Amino acid sequence: MLPLYYAKAKEGFYMSKILIHTPEGVRDIYGKECASKLALEKKLNEVFSLYGYQNIQTPTFEFFDIFNKEKGSVASKDLYKFFDREGNTLVLRPDATPSICRSVAKYFMDDIVPVKLCYNANTFINNSELQGKLKESTNMGCELIGDDSIDADAEIISVVVDSLKKSGLKEFLVEIGEVNFFKGLLEECGFSEEVEDELKELVQNKNFYGVEELLDSLNAPENVMYAFKRLPELFGQKEVLDLAKTLTKNEKALMAIDRLEKLYNILDMYGATKYISFDLGMVSNFNYYTRMIFKAYTYGIGDAVVTGGRYDKLLSQFGKDAASIGFGIHVDRLLLALYGQKVDVDCDYAYEVIVFEEQKRKEAMKLAKELRKKGTKTELILKSENIDINEYVNFKKENGATKVTYLK
Repeated sequence: MLPLYYAKAKEGFYMSKILIHTPEGVRDIYGKECASKLALEKKLNEVFSLYGYQNIQTPTFEFFDIFNKEKGSVASKDLYKFFDREGNTLVLRPDATPSICRSVAKYFMDDIVPVKLCYNANTFINNSELQGKLKESTNMGCELIGDDSIDADAEIISVVVDSLKKSGLKEFLVEIGEVNFFKGLLEECGFSEEVEDELKELVQNKNFYGVEELLDSLNAPENVMYAFKRLPELFGQKEVLDLAKTLTKNEKALMAIDRLEKLYNILDMYGATKYISFDLGMVSNFNYYTRMIFKAYTYGIGDAVVTGGRYDKLLSQFGKDAASIGFGIHVDRLLLALYGQKVDVDCDYAYEVIVFEEQKRKEAMKLAKELRKKGTKTELILKSENIDINEYVNFKKENGATKVTYLK
């Protein structure tokens, strides 16, 4: 048996080791990576501003009901929940959109002119299934409130395209789907909500063998069976819209296709169609999406770097009847994609260092002021007697310093 003092020392050692680590799903960002992320965020915000979107900041935590099943994008079990002194259930925001909708209902309730807002927010999802993925991530995006036009759809897509181009990406694709096309096909079946949810999950996972098996077991109408079997083919350029129109006579589904055709024509005027494709088998976990939905992908990342869509009914749950559309850019994924594609994020990380001995303090401060006046980032360090100058030089050079000056 270990002596008591040894056991306590060992316990203290492991405790100190634990304290320097972060919980699963979160991490530290520092040095050049942090500078690159801040530079990327600045570039994205510049694009948002050019389109007339104004910044908004909402609280990191809100009342639970802001993100309930109807309003939110994340299941209740995956929310970080806690209580205030009064016993109210609070949650760390898993998604920025419901918070912004609440704000719009509060501050723009009686306004009928469209409101354009943009945000930069960290979001939190406590999902053990997201192994290897961040539970805290940074999202930036735009919300266009009070405009149900196809022009609003096109503008949002154009902002996404310009934002990704501004980030430095050369090759990416914005895939566009339509919730009402899928809903239109389901209308012809008369399935229960449970069956619809199961079918939706199968389609979302691209498990079309499972879709066929489920529909067979339910004796679905032959025309619906045929349409769902062709869903994997409804991916690509504008031609897939022509194919989609031949698969159904449902009015809702056909109106959805007509809207996408008009959207494509406006995007062509924006010069954005090079980056556009359609995926009519696209469905979303977000319960509030009503019509157009979209995701943007690029090389080196399996997940979408942008997600978005139209949510015309969400505002009404906060007391304001207003059609809306928006998107979120997953900044951490985008930065990872840029690194993977060896795209240099111009973050102006370079800086100079002046290491000085005590008798050279005045000279060092004068030189630092001159450099800073010219716009050169300059770090001053009083040399310690216990540290060799080479230690300073090597450490700072490895950390990105372009020049180390030693005044002795």
